[in-house]
Amino acid sequence: MLQHPKVKGPSVGLLGFSKGGDLCLSMASFLKGITATAVINACVANTIAPLHYKDMIIPNLSSDPGKYKITESGLLNLEDIWNDPLEKPNHRSLIPLEKAQGPFLFIVGMDDHNWKSEFYAQIASERLQAHGKDRPQIIYYPGTGHCIDPPYFPLCRASVHAVLDQPIFYGVSNFSLMLSGSKKLKRKRNLVGDT
Repeated sequence: MLQHPKVKGPSVGLLGFSKGGDLCLSMASFLKGITATAVINACVANTIAPLHYKDMIIPNLSSDPGKYKITESGLLNLEDIWNDPLEKPNHRSLIPLEKAQGPFLFIVGMDDHNWKSEFYAQIASERLQAHGKDRPQIIYYPGTGHCIDPPYFPLCRASVHAVLDQPIFYGVSNFSLMLSGSKKLKRKRNLVGDT
């Protein structure tokens, strides 16, 4: 990207959502010239398919498809299918965030039903600090699902998943909860600070 004529450099920042978020975390961990990384509802482990980089392979985080739930509307809820990346058999799927050079921003929808985004952001924070890195900034959005869209866009509570070709529930089961989320966000930020 730094070679592209529209990129002024000398470095780039990354922004990724969902699987794109874990790809951004991987890029920040392995590539030079990345000075900041922001992710929206991302996993701290490699997901969906093994990641190949040079002579290294990071396996994908295993899952148990039998743990999915079906909502009253007939949509798949995948939140509980993903195995814990901190458990021994899944450690190899963790992205080595501590190798990254720049800071991180994690944006977390507190009603994410695709996976446990809040849990993953906490893992990232603990892992970075354990390696002597700065604590990442984490912004929590109560009442917000997996898809955090720009203001005034239509709400995306579900869609057909690109890989599974099935209708997936992304969160925000209570629309009034989403509308009250901004008040709760202000209260939570006041309690925990701007983390």
